[in-house]
Formats: sequence, C-alpha cells, structure tokens
Amino acid sequence: MGDDALAEFFSMSAPALVTEFERLAGAPGGVARLRELILGLAVRGRLVPQDPCDEPASILLRKIQDEKDRLVAAARVKRGKVSASVKEEEAPFVLPASWLWTRLDAATKKITDGTHHSPASLPTGAFKYLSAKNIKSWGIDLADVTYVPAQVHQEIYSRCDPEYGDVLYIKDGATTGVLTINTLNEEFSLLSSVAVVKPSCGLTSAYLAVLMRSPFFYRAMRDGMTGVAITRVTLSKLGAALVPLPPLNEQARIVARVDELMQLCDALEAKGKLEAQQHARLLETLLGTLTDSTTPEELAANWQRVAEHFDLLLDRPEAVDVLEQTVLQLAVRGLLVPQDPSDEPAAMLLAQIRAHKAQLSSDGRVKRDKPLPAVDMQATPFALPRGWAWARFPELGEFGRGKSKHRPRNDPALFSPPIYPLVQTGEVARAKGTILEFHSKYSELGLAQSRLWPAGTLCITIAANIADAAVLGFDACFPDSVVGFVPASCLGGTNYFQAFLETAKTDLVKFAPATAQKNINLEILESLLVPLPPKSEIERIVSRVTELRRLCADLRQRLAASQATQSRLAGALVESVASA
Repeated sequence: MGDDALAEFFSMSAPALVTEFERLAGAPGGVARLRELILGLAVRGRLVPQDPCDEPASILLRKIQDEKDRLVAAARVKRGKVSASVKEEEAPFVLPASWLWTRLDAATKKITDGTHHSPASLPTGAFKYLSAKNIKSWGIDLADVTYVPAQVHQEIYSRCDPEYGDVLYIKDGATTGVLTINTLNEEFSLLSSVAVVKPSCGLTSAYLAVLMRSPFFYRAMRDGMTGVAITRVTLSKLGAALVPLPPLNEQARIVARVDELMQLCDALEAKGKLEAQQHARLLETLLGTLTDSTTPEELAANWQRVAEHFDLLLDRPEAVDVLEQTVLQLAVRGLLVPQDPSDEPAAMLLAQIRAHKAQLSSDGRVKRDKPLPAVDMQATPFALPRGWAWARFPELGEFGRGKSKHRPRNDPALFSPPIYPLVQTGEVARAKGTILEFHSKYSELGLAQSRLWPAGTLCITIAANIADAAVLGFDACFPDSVVGFVPASCLGGTNYFQAFLETAKTDLVKFAPATAQKNINLEILESLLVPLPPKSEIERIVSRVTELRRLCADLRQRLAASQATQSRLAGALVESVASA
C-alpha cells in the first residue's frame, strides 16, 4: 500500500473507518493486530500527515541535549553513555523528512530502575513500594501494594526518583514490556524489575508510551533479552534502543489519533464479546430445545427449527463442540436412534449380569458386591424410553479404584527396574478417547502394591481432573486417583459408557469441594445413575454417535481452516500496511 493509499485509509470518515476496521477485525485476533498496526504506523510517521511548519526533530534533539547538559551541570542526572547519532545503515525504516533517528538514552532525561536488593516490605508504612505486579498497561494497581520505612525509601528513591509523567516499564520477568505512565503525585520506591524512563523537553511521555508499546520497540527489546529462567532487558539495552523522533507538535497529533483509534478498537473488542455472548445464548436456547424433547416426534420438529439456523449457529469451532455435546445428551436420553419393540429390555441385561457375578462370587473368583440401595424413581434426572433401565456402574461390571498403597509414592524401588506401564490422571485427561501414552513404569515391587488392569478398561479420574474418561490401550496400573470400569461382556464394550460420562461430567464436578485440588470420592461415582438401553440399541447408539462425531470433527476442521485463512489474509494486509 503506497503513501497516498495509506493516507487515504486513515483519513476516512469515522463510519467508513469503522466499516474497514470491522473487516480487518473479523479474523481471530484481528483487533490485536489492528492495535499493532496502529502503533506500527504511528512510529513510522504514517498515521497523521506532517506539517511543514513544525519545528523539525533535528532542532528538537539539540534542545533535549541542552536540557540534559543543564541537568548534568546541576548534578541531577549523569551524562548519558550512548551517542545520539544513528548511522544510516542502522535505521530499520525510512522516516519522514522532519523526523530523526536517535537513541532512547539521548532522547530522555534519565533511564534508571529501582533497588536490586528487595527490602522487607510491610502492609502499611511511610512510602509505597512497587514492583512489576503493580504495573499494568492501564495504570498502577495499588490493590496489594506494600510499604517500606522512610530510611529504606530514601536509599531507593535517591536512585530512581520516579515522578508524575515518567514511563514505568517492566524489564524483568514474564510481563516484560508492559508499561504505564506514572499518575501518582507522591514519592514511592521501586524494585529493579521496573525501569523509570523520564521524558524530556522534546519527547512527551504520551508519545514515549506509544513508541515503547509499538511492535517495533517490543521486538527490539525481546531480541536483546538476557537470562533463561527469568528474562530481562538491561538498562544499557534500553538506553541504546532506536527512537524515531517526530517534531513535538506531531507527537501530540500522533497521540491524539492513536487514542481515537484505540477507542475504536475497544469498541470493536466489546462488540465482539457481546456477539459471542449473544451467539452462546442463541446456541443454548436452540440446542436446549433438542435435549428438552420428550419423544422422537417432538425431537424431529425441534431439529427442523434448529436446522433452519445452522448457518448462524455453526459458524465457529466452539459451536460445533456444543452441538457434539448435544448429540451425546440425545444419545443417553434415548432420542438419537429409534427404539425397537423387539429388543430384549435392559432389565434382562441387568439380570444376566447379576447372575454372572453371583456365579463368580460363589466360585471364589471375585468378592461379592456390596448391596446398593434401590433406585429412587422420584429422583431420576429424566424419563427413560420403554425398554431402558436405570443402573449404577458397580451393577454393570467390575468397578473400583486403582491401587498405590506404598508410601512414599515416589520411592525409587517402585520404578526400578521399569516393567509395567503406570497411567496417571494427566494421561487420562490428555488421551482424547484412548490412552496411548505413559511416562512411568512400575517394577515388580510396584506391581505388587498396585494392580494391572486389562486393555479396554475405562479409566475415570476422581482427582485433579474430575470425570475425565479414556480407555486403556494396553495393560497398565493406575493409582487410586483413577477408577477403573470393565463392563460385563454382554454389554459389548465401553463406548456408550464413555459417552455417558461426558454428559455427566458437569454434574460430577459440582460434587467436588471448592479446593485447589478438586476431587470426588468413589461413593459418588458408585451412586451415579446410568441410563441403560437394550443391548441392540446400545450398538445402534454407538454407531450413530461415532458417525456424528466424525462429521463434527470434519466440520470443526473446515471452520478452523477457514478461520486460519481469514487470519492469514488479515495478517498479510496488516503487515503490508505496516511495512508500506
């Protein structure tokens, strides 16, 4: 995009600019890219027109140097270590004729930081003591500010002396690059993780903040970071940073235009969030009518209404996630496939399982199950179709917690030599259906205090990740934070029960206490009511669910690919404008 086109782009009327911005912001992350674009253009002199009457930056730089000379003579600052001059080959891009390349140390009065030795801080005291946690992009957060005594404060303040209007820049740690303009009209102390950059007579704090937030400056600082565990930008790196210096009047015009365009970005962002909320409500309302259906006929009518709005509903991958969950809800309520009156009812399945387990118990091959209370039909979550029955996991096969009796659990003897796969809650959570990975192996001693479950076992987490479920792809042990379920052979596998657990997960999470380590106990899972269809219907349900989930996966992939293409196009447009 040439200079004339660029000037035309940003001189559009407000409505036209809003329309163009909405187009650019439509891609995922579009508003964030727009913000980068605005800041990138601002520091290149492309955001507002130049005025030939403005005093050029070359004169401005001499005034800044004169100011620094006076401050050095008065012993208020030290002379800068970095030359103001920038070689032509060092310039990253061409500036307007009235601008000038210089360096941050030369363009500002002083660059410093706080104390390098963290003093003991108190909840109350004489002077506020700020660190990186208090510096936010929107301002200074005093919610959990600490204090230091006057003597400690004076030692720190003599080094950094932050004043109203200084730029406070996080130079150490995970939030490096976040900055704000100081608005506190009082003395305070700082930790060394925060740099103080003092504007000069020729570099306003507002333009300085625009510059230091720009992608150009951010990339330059990230490229020069030191450290591994904790990355940091050194003061010397800050001081040597290249500064595109505009005339003073143009700095004011740039800041005003940036503020105006950032407010537009704020509005676009808020609109996007509002639309996302509206979309979620529409999705919940329309898909909710499907799960509220009580008969196949009612479902068919509701489905027709939903199908008319598919172009609105299924326009993003997360909407497909909700649709997939709706499919599972319909499946376990008996609404996904038709019932067949000739199917042997589920009650007969339960009778077969009870007889088989009783025989195994009589033969001494398994322990007798503890009796479960009768199902309270008044407390069931929904009505079942004819031929279905309510059951509990212990009634449907082998059901029990994993074992890890030995303490400490990390005893090296449990793992050496490594022989038997050990599956943890994390492997279950990450499995996405079938567990194919493990990161530890038990030794013979480890196996002796645990138990080897067969491939095909449905693993259900009851700690850390509540009710995540996946099927073992190999024989393995697991600890007591995982429950195993091996369905009776007459039930034909775990697929239906795995799908049911996905629908029950939200309710199970409600039973977890409000602690950092979420967990539920075995009794909660044992009492969970499972809607059991006839065996033939289980097979039809699993087949239909598999088919529909495959369609959902394909649709999700196509939407993601479409969004990625849109995002690349928006990114390419932003890049072409920014580099013009």
